[in-house]
Amino acid sequence: MIYNEALQWIIGIVYGISTVLGILLPVGGPMRLTGSITDALPTTPDDFTPAVRIVAFTDSHNKNDHVADAVDTAYELFDEDPVYAGVDGFFGLGDFSSIGGEGDYANYAATLHEHVREETVLINIHGNHEFKNENYREYFIKYFGHDPDTVTEINGFSCVAFSGDRGVTEWTYSTKSLGWLKTALNEAQSKANGKAVLVFTHPHPWGTVYGSTVWCNPQLNFVFNGRTNIVNFSGHSHFPMNDPRSIFQAGYTCVGCGAMATFELDKDYIPGQHPDGYDPAAQMCIIEADNDGSVRVRGYDLLSDTYICDYYVDNVNDKSSFAYTYRNMRAHDQKPVFPADASAAAYQNDSGEWVIAFTDARAAEGFIVHEYKVTIKDENGKKVFSENFVNDYFVVDGSDRAHFRIGADTLQSGQSYTLLVRAESAYHKYSDTIRLSFTAE
Repeated sequence: MIYNEALQWIIGIVYGISTVLGILLPVGGPMRLTGSITDALPTTPDDFTPAVRIVAFTDSHNKNDHVADAVDTAYELFDEDPVYAGVDGFFGLGDFSSIGGEGDYANYAATLHEHVREETVLINIHGNHEFKNENYREYFIKYFGHDPDTVTEINGFSCVAFSGDRGVTEWTYSTKSLGWLKTALNEAQSKANGKAVLVFTHPHPWGTVYGSTVWCNPQLNFVFNGRTNIVNFSGHSHFPMNDPRSIFQAGYTCVGCGAMATFELDKDYIPGQHPDGYDPAAQMCIIEADNDGSVRVRGYDLLSDTYICDYYVDNVNDKSSFAYTYRNMRAHDQKPVFPADASAAAYQNDSGEWVIAFTDARAAEGFIVHEYKVTIKDENGKKVFSENFVNDYFVVDGSDRAHFRIGADTLQSGQSYTLLVRAESAYHKYSDTIRLSFTAE
C-alpha cells in the first residue's frame, strides 16, 4: 500500500513536470527529431480492402443527438460500400457525461441502444468526467454490460479498450490497472500475426498528437513504448481531428479523435483557447485495417457531412517506414500563401464589436492555417491593434474568409486603415506578411 501511494506521488510529479514541458515543447521534445524524410506522404492504394471497420467518437458531454448522428451516418456511409460493406464496431472513448451522474449514463446508453444495431459490436470506456462520480463502475456495468477494461476480438483484430480506475487524480491510472493493460497488450501482440493492435483510451499519451502536452497521461507512454504495431485512438483534449497533428508516429502510432461536443485549441503553445466557432463540434474517426498490417484512418465532420482527413499506414510493424512523424510532416508542410486578390473589410456586429474579415491564406494540401498574426494601423501609421488569432479551420463551411473580433472602441467609422496579416501553419511555417487597406464601415 505504501509502495503504491509513493508510486502515485512520483507519477503525479512527473505528470506536472510534463505539463509544464508540454507548453514549451508542443509535440514531445526528442520525439520531434525521429524518423526520416520521405519523398511524399502516403496515400491509400486503390486496391486497399479492409478486413475490419470501426467507428470511434469521444467527448460528447451529453450531446446525444451528435452520438445518434454519428451512428446513423456511419451506417449510411458504409451499408452499401462496394469495397467492404458495413460497420463492425462502435467505440465511445469517454466523457459522454458531464459529472458522471446515473442519468447521463441512462440517456447516453438509451441513444446507443436505439441507433446501434444488435449485430454491431458496441464498446465504451470511461473518461475523466465519469470518474467524478464514485459509483462510476457500478453505473458502467449496469448500462453497458461489459467491464470498463476489456479486450474484444473483431474479425481477428484485438481491440483493447482501457478505462483504468480512479487514482490520485481523475486521470491517474493505478498500478493494478496499468498491469491489466500491459497483460492485455502482451496477449494481443502475441497473436496479432502481422495485424495492428487497436487500443482505445480517453487521454492521449503525452507528447504525441495535437493536444497531448496537457490533455494527456504520461503513464501510457511507459506502457506503449516499444510496441510498434499498436495504434492508439484517444480523445480528452477536444483538439480538432482535421489538424494534421492529430496523427503522430514515433515508436508507435497515435490518433486523436477530435470531439463530439466542443473544440479546444492552443495559441502560441498555450492550450485552453476557445475561438469563435468552437461550439458545436461533431467529429468521428473511421478506422479500417487489413490483415497485412495496413491501417486507414479518416476523420468525418458530421456538421458538414464531409471527410476532413485521410491517413494511411502501410505497415504498422515497420517503424522505419513511419511517415507521420513530426519531422516528416513538418518537412512536407509549406508556408501558407495569400492569393493575389486578397482583400479586407470591417463591419460592426449586432453587439457593436468591430469584425475584421479578410481573405484566407492557402495552406498546402492536407495541411492547415492554424493562426493569423494581425496588426492594424491608422492613416498616420500608428498601431491601433495587434493580436494573434486562431483560424477557424475546424469549421467546415466552405468559406474563404477569416473573421475576428477586435472590440467596439478600436476603430472609427468612416476611417481608413491598413491591415498587416501573417499566417502560420500547423508546423510553424509562416507566410509573407501582406498589407490590405480597408475602411471601417
